[in-house]
Amino acid sequence: MTHLREKQWAAASSVAAALFLTGLKIAVGLLTGSLGILAEAAHSGLDLVAAVITLFAVRVSDRPADEQHMYGHGKVENLSALVETVLLLATCGWIIYEAFRRLLGIDKIEVNPSLWAFLTMGISIVVDVSRSRMLSRAAKKYQSQALEADALHFSTDVWSSAVVIIGLIFVRMGAAAGYKSVFASADAVAALIVALIVVYVSVRLGRRTVDALLDRAPSGLAGQILAVVARVEKVRGVKQIRLRGSGSQVFVDLRVIVPRYISFEESHAVTHQIRDAVRTIVPNADVTAKAVPSADDEGLLERIHTVAARGHFAVHNISTHLTKRGLWIDLDLEVAPNISFEEAHAAATKLETQLRTELSQSIFATIAREVMDINVHIEPSAEALVEGRELRRRDASEYIARIEANRREVPHTHSCRDVQVQQVDGQIYLAFHVLVDADLSIGEVHRIAEEMENRLRREFPQLGRVVIHTEPVKKGGSRSA
Repeated sequence: MTHLREKQWAAASSVAAALFLTGLKIAVGLLTGSLGILAEAAHSGLDLVAAVITLFAVRVSDRPADEQHMYGHGKVENLSALVETVLLLATCGWIIYEAFRRLLGIDKIEVNPSLWAFLTMGISIVVDVSRSRMLSRAAKKYQSQALEADALHFSTDVWSSAVVIIGLIFVRMGAAAGYKSVFASADAVAALIVALIVVYVSVRLGRRTVDALLDRAPSGLAGQILAVVARVEKVRGVKQIRLRGSGSQVFVDLRVIVPRYISFEESHAVTHQIRDAVRTIVPNADVTAKAVPSADDEGLLERIHTVAARGHFAVHNISTHLTKRGLWIDLDLEVAPNISFEEAHAAATKLETQLRTELSQSIFATIAREVMDINVHIEPSAEALVEGRELRRRDASEYIARIEANRREVPHTHSCRDVQVQQVDGQIYLAFHVLVDADLSIGEVHRIAEEMENRLRREFPQLGRVVIHTEPVKKGGSRSA
């Protein structure tokens, strides 16, 4: 059964039950003269009207958004609940009016607490219990305010029917004890209690309905959403959150703070993660998340990367150090291989200027006082695939032997494997894996890789690129997981 069919079936079964109970209570109320039962009949009549409105609201609210209703039709559920509230309050006014007329002796109607009266109210309780549970399950499953209002409404019918039964019992007891006139008012009192129950339910329902129509945020939901969003990686805070309900759907608008150095693609991925996180709390939420870049808590390297990304500069191998005189920055800048040296130098100068401007306006200006120098190493980028050639085994054996010999002279290393020796663009390309003690710091491991590379370059001046992939190994020679 589809989502819409199940909701409509729940609402339609409620209409059928309300129609049956209304007819039964009217017939028995007229036969017995019980205002309590007639009050219940009026209440069930309102239930019938409310159930019909709910069925209509459920059918309309699940329609998709269109050009005239861009947020969908969910507010129809809230509007139906408001109409139901008005009808309930009007009925309560009539019941209270009739009850006081009987209590004051203006209307003298003899109540006949027959077996049919008790049987009718007993049937009503059974039907209302089953109907309330069914509607409550459907309301929770589909987050439907209209079905939830119906469930709340019909659950009170159980208590009001019980009150009417108590009133009829007192009338019967009075007749048996010879105090019929005294106990006869118990039926009118029961009707007043029913009316007060309905007023209480109506006020609760009306308040929630008005809150929904005025876009009041669901209580406590904002805090729950803020908590789950804060746990999303790269989210540094929530700048703004707005919530509103429309029928069974909740609309969530968020503005979150993210580091400005991340790419547009990464920023887009963060918004998707936020959407998934919010839906763990509100499964059917319509979430709109906007990422706002911020430089707060940004480190020096992150700031350099941000400036480079903003100017579309491809940089790598960034290093910085601080002296008493100020801050020093060194980095490599990749440029297109077909541009002139003059153009490449102009790009490097532009990057340097932007870095100085950025850093002079940040907290780093306070720490370092001044950026003393920015050294930009210009190199051509590899824009196309370069053709390589595997060296023959006997030609490659010299390199493999020297790699292992050098490795044995470097502390904390264990073995080399997966050695690749190729000729690329007139130079020798080397790539291999080396196992290194797992308990070393990353700085120490980097120095080991650099030492091995420098040893190889001193022995083989014809080397081009050397790629050393370090892998952690526990003491005893086993690889770390």
